This record gives sequence, C-alpha cells and structure tokens, in this order.
Amino acid sequence: MSEQLVSNQKNVLGGPLLACSYAPLTGFFRTGCCETGADDLGRHVVCTKVTEDFLAFSRRRGNDLSTPRPEMRFAGLKPGDRWCLCAHRWLEAFEAGVAPPVVLAATHRSALEVVSLEVLQAHAIDL
Repeated sequence: MSEQLVSNQKNVLGGPLLACSYAPLTGFFRTGCCETGADDLGRHVVCTKVTEDFLAFSRRRGNDLSTPRPEMRFAGLKPGDRWCLCAHRWLEAFEAGVAPPVVLAATHRSALEVVSLEVLQAHAIDL
C-alpha cells in the first residue's frame, strides 16, 4: 500500500499522520486514516496489520472483525489487512500475547495515552 498523508493530525513519532488503509477503508471516520475526534469514544488510533491470531482473539472478545457485514458495507478483515484498532483493544491483545504488528507512521499520537511508545516500537513494522 502506498502511504499518503491524509490528515493534519500527528503520529506517535511526532510526524504527520499517514494513511493506514484505503482497501479495506479504515478509520473511525472511514478516511483511510486513524484520525480521531470527540465522537470517537473507542479511540480507533492504532494502525495495525491484523493477524489470524488477533482476529480469533477479537472474535472471542465479542468483536468479530473477520465476518463480512454487507449491510454495513464491511467485507470482513483477513490476515494481512491494515486496520485502525482501538488503543485499549490493542493493549488487551498485547497483554494476551496476540497484538498485531503496528505501523507507527499511521498510528495517532493519542495512542500514547494508552500504550507506551517503547511497546509500540517493539511491535512496529515500519522502523
């Protein structure tokens, strides 16, 4: 995926927030970017590359991200897809040993309110 700047918000490294994914289209605002605002109560700010282990974990936790939901224009995620996750869900997956890899340049700086930069960097795929 070619990363593009789509936001004036900042990433966890202090630079411009880059796009996470356009296919599938992700982000709370469905801009392709892990932007956030007052309406985003879940803080969908961690750009990840989802894995089978994470998808199974999320399904067990009551958030099935792999089953298509055509009525919501959601095709379902498959391993390798990039997706903006809630910071607390990513941390929960980290604590369970199934955190998916992170794209730091596309992860919103507000993720640092939940997860340390060191932990995110240890799971980064773009360093």
